[in-house]
Amino acid sequence: MADLLEMAKQLGRELQKDERYLAFRKASEENDRDTDLQNLIAQFNQKRLDLGNAEDVPEQDEARVKALGEEVRGLYSQIMANDAMRQYQAVRAEFEQLLDGINRVIAYSAAGQDPDSFDATAAASCSGDCSACGGCH
Repeated sequence: MADLLEMAKQLGRELQKDERYLAFRKASEENDRDTDLQNLIAQFNQKRLDLGNAEDVPEQDEARVKALGEEVRGLYSQIMANDAMRQYQAVRAEFEQLLDGINRVIAYSAAGQDPDSFDATAAASCSGDCSACGGCH
């Protein structure tokens, strides 16, 4: 078991050298430094909280709930239109795809399959719902 844990640590070290990880970290740090983006995110979180509170009262003020919902959607649109956020979303998706591939190889192996026969292209289209697929077994 100690060998497997050491191999997992080595995988972690290699992961931190990968260009997708490095791009993700860089984009994350750039987002953290973008004060305009951080202000939009803070406003979004506050409005989302306000909306939740407005929806939780027994006698909802429908006009207020509607207005808050529109504000939340507007702020979300502004956040997602931000260049730094778009870049972050793109590199995060690539990094998550890498992590998903690693997890799938491990799960494939843990299910008794030969890890060398793992087909990443077929796995990429896997929904995770094995009831409709016989591809892994």
